[in-house]
Amino acid sequence: MSNLGLYQTMTSVAKKVGGPVNFFLLVGAGGYGVIRLGEAGVKKIIKTVKNHTGRKETASHKKYVVHSSGKSNEGLVFNTGDMYRVLEIDHDSVLIEKIGDKNNPYFVSTELLKSISDFDM
Repeated sequence: MSNLGLYQTMTSVAKKVGGPVNFFLLVGAGGYGVIRLGEAGVKKIIKTVKNHTGRKETASHKKYVVHSSGKSNEGLVFNTGDMYRVLEIDHDSVLIEKIGDKNNPYFVSTELLKSISDFDM
């Protein structure tokens, strides 16, 4: 009876793959592959959990029309007839794209948008 066990199996496999250098290269490459697959799986799980728990309320990409002039606290001026599109809604602030403005996007309060346009949350 041999007491070599795992060592004997390892040397037999090393012989089949062309020697100990090739064996350790295969073991290293296999370990790297397993780690990378595990990392990708964990990242996917984290992304799914973040998207599910921290989901922000989103609005459709409908265009809204301004019916009365107004100005935000940040200095964004709305004139009658201006149009904007809602990109994201997060509690009481809204990320909008003002149609025809080159400095988009802007954060504006929901109260301002409700008071000057046909925006309804």
